[in-house]
Amino acid sequence: MPTDDAAADGGTDAGADDPSDQEVVEAAAEAADRVVFSRLDRSAVDDLDVTVTFEDGILEVDVYLNAPDASGDPDRVADDAALAARGAVDDLFA
Repeated sequence: MPTDDAAADGGTDAGADDPSDQEVVEAAAEAADRVVFSRLDRSAVDDLDVTVTFEDGILEVDVYLNAPDASGDPDRVADDAALAARGAVDDLFA
C-alpha cells in the first residue's frame, strides 16, 4: 500500500551546518527500511519501494510495501516507515 508523507525542513535559509540533500534522502530511506525490516521478516516482504525526494526544503516520502503473508499489518508498517523517515530528517535539522 503506498503511503505519502511530506514535511518542510522548518526554515527558509539553508545554514552552513545543514545536511546536504543527498544526506537527507539517505537518512530518510534508511530509517524507512529499518522500520519495515524491524517489524517484518525479509522473507515475508515480496516488494518494498521507498522513494524519497528533498527539493526546496520539502521532503516527500513514498513507501510501497507488498507483504501479503506478513503476520502484522503491512499498511501500518508502511505508514510508520514514512513517519520514521520524516523523523530522521527532522533529527538531521535539529
